[in-house]
Amino acid sequence: MVKPEDIVVSQINPESPQFGQVWDLREEVLRKPIGLSLKNDDLSRDYIDTIFVAAHNGKVIGCVFFHHLDTAQVQLRAMAVYNDWQGKGVGRMLVTTGEKFAAEKGYDKIILHARKVAMGFYAGMGYTVSGDEFTEVGIPHFMMEKSV
Repeated sequence: MVKPEDIVVSQINPESPQFGQVWDLREEVLRKPIGLSLKNDDLSRDYIDTIFVAAHNGKVIGCVFFHHLDTAQVQLRAMAVYNDWQGKGVGRMLVTTGEKFAAEKGYDKIILHARKVAMGFYAGMGYTVSGDEFTEVGIPHFMMEKSV
C-alpha cells in the first residue's frame, strides 16, 4: 500500500523534464475518454499557468494547473489523476497544494469548470456550484468556486 509520504507534490513548468508526462496524463485521462486529443487544443495557457504534479517513484500520477484570471481570482484547471491512483488522496493533495499557493499569492477565490462526474470530489473539498450546467469539450460541466 502506498503511503501519502511516498507521493511527492511539486511545482514544475513546461521546460521541466516531467512536463511530457503531464501531457501524456492529460491525454490519457482527460481527452481520450471523450474522443478528443490535446493535439487539437490551444495549449498556450500551459506556458503561463502554475503547474503542480504528484509523483510516485519519479512517475507523474497527477497534475493540476492554476491560471491567473485577475488580482482576486485564479482558475483551477486541467486536473487529472491516473485512474489507478484515483480515490487514494492524490487529487486532494494536489488541490490542497494549489489552495495554499492561491492563498500565498493573495487570491480571494478559486474557480473551476467541474466535469459533472467530478462535482462530488470538489464539493467534498468545499467547492460550491456557482452557475448553471454548461457544455465544454462536449460534456456537461458546472462552474464551482471556493474562497481561500
